[in-house]
Parts: sequence; C-alpha cells; structure tokens
Amino acid sequence: MARAPSVVNGWDGSGNVWFKIGQTGASFSGGQMNWPSNGLTSVSIKIPSSLRAGEYLLRVEHIALHSAGSVGGSQHYISCAQLKVTGGGSGNPSPLVSFPGAYSPNDPGILINIYYPVPTSYTPPGPPVWQG
Repeated sequence: MARAPSVVNGWDGSGNVWFKIGQTGASFSGGQMNWPSNGLTSVSIKIPSSLRAGEYLLRVEHIALHSAGSVGGSQHYISCAQLKVTGGGSGNPSPLVSFPGAYSPNDPGILINIYYPVPTSYTPPGPPVWQG
C-alpha cells in the first residue's frame, strides 16, 4: 500500500512510499512446492487497524515463476486499487520502498528454479510485512 499525500486520484505513487501488508508464500510437502492461491479466483487481506486514515493505493501482485530459473524470467502481474481508509489509527508503516526498485533481478523470490531440484523454501521478494 502507499498513502497519497492528499487525494489519491491522479497520484502516481512514485518514490519510497510503498509498504507491504501481506504476502503468500509457498508450502512444501512430499517433495513438492505448493501455492495456497492455486485455483483461487479471489483473495482477502486484512488492512491493519492501526493504519492512519487517508487515501491509499493498494498494489496486488502475482509473480509467475515458471520461467524464473534465469534472470528476467519471472513474470509480474500487477493490479492497483484506490482505497479510502477511515478510523483513528496512528501507525507509521515501514519499511517504505519504491516501485520500480523494491526488487532486484537476483532476489531469491525472483530468480528461482522451481522444477529441479525442487526448492525446500521460498522467500517472497520485497520488504517485510508491516504488522501494524
């Protein structure tokens, strides 16, 4: 998410303004790498109740890793939404990152061979999740 300086409509979200409120990684069982989101048509995320009121951009990203065994092979599918957060939260999300710039082509969650040998762990790219 990124908090707009005032009105979100027309704001481009540039600079170190983005923070992460959730992520879904892989699970591992029986020598296989599995994704909890596989087959889902929607996902839900809780916005931390300590988030300050204001207008925000919400960035949702799905990273396809089927070709991620070489640099530049991961595929990023991104969608954004404009949100108005109400309430009396006083939290200050951190760390803040920029897009582009939050990921490196060599990050372990971006450059990964998911086929052989099958990974035993997965580290999602980007900053840690802000817990609020």
